[in-house]
Amino acid sequence: MNQASVSAVVEARRAHNLKLARKADQTRVLWFPVAIMAVLLALPLLQYAGNYNYLLHLVLFTASYVAMASSWNILGGFTGYVSLGHSVFFGIGGYVAGMILTRYGISTLITAPLAGLIAAIIGYGVGMITLKVRGPSFIISSIALLMIARILFDNWQFIGGANGLTLPSNDLSVQWSKLPYYYAMLAIAAITVWSSYKIKHSKFGLGLRAIAKDEIKAESAGINTRFYKVLAFALSAFFVGMAGAIWGEYLTYLRPNIFLLIGVSANLVLMCILGGKGTIAGPIIGAILIVALNEIFVALLGASEVNILGTGVVMVLALMFFPLGIIGTLARKGKLPRLLNWD
Repeated sequence: MNQASVSAVVEARRAHNLKLARKADQTRVLWFPVAIMAVLLALPLLQYAGNYNYLLHLVLFTASYVAMASSWNILGGFTGYVSLGHSVFFGIGGYVAGMILTRYGISTLITAPLAGLIAAIIGYGVGMITLKVRGPSFIISSIALLMIARILFDNWQFIGGANGLTLPSNDLSVQWSKLPYYYAMLAIAAITVWSSYKIKHSKFGLGLRAIAKDEIKAESAGINTRFYKVLAFALSAFFVGMAGAIWGEYLTYLRPNIFLLIGVSANLVLMCILGGKGTIAGPIIGAILIVALNEIFVALLGASEVNILGTGVVMVLALMFFPLGIIGTLARKGKLPRLLNWD
């Protein structure tokens, strides 16, 4: 064997070892999300040192978007169907649990799973109709769903119509009044992220990803694409509905123009795109960044359209450097930190 052949073999081996080392370095770090949850669970203890209600509200608000964005990711990220109507299920969850609270006095902390289940059942029915189309046609159908729901809720006097519905507040002091909803929303966010991970790594999740890549080939391979898509739609609606249930009692007020906004659905899409569609950590990173950017720009520029412009500019710049989202692009380049490798 000549010197050139030996050098080629050595170089190939070195490249192989480097690849293995990089792969080993990208293994999941389980302690990191656990540590984050531990810190967030202990955060309310700051109330003993002063008034940190705003901080608790910010974490609660971010957790709600983490839950909803991770839930949207099941349909939009894994399956490849972009929906702009998911705020409908946010509203359904809020109104179902809110009406039960108003009429029977049962807290949404108890009825949130029921609200999510009803949202999922409605989502399954809607998916049976809207998922017959794909691409731009599906996006338009999801917007139509939102518009129909808004008109229905605005004119349905049984649930308060356009004037909305006031919910009873809890009996806790101002210092601790946010606490039940804070922990409930953290729990929903954690369960949603965990469920998203389990779905992605299941046979069902593999089928969803096959649909996203090429639906015709997936169907030819024996995957029941229609059932998979509709089930993904229903699961996605379930977690969004649970988040809506808790959010309604937290606000102590239900109104269509709070829940049934295309801006809520658009935020879910933007969070997943910014963080990385189809990844586990992507929607979390996207939710944190967009909520933080909105708060910063509102503080600096005031509650006007200028802060929306600022957020938009940052989004454009981020996607110029991270076209697959932050997590997706770093993973593709082999530069994803182990702390963020949750896939």
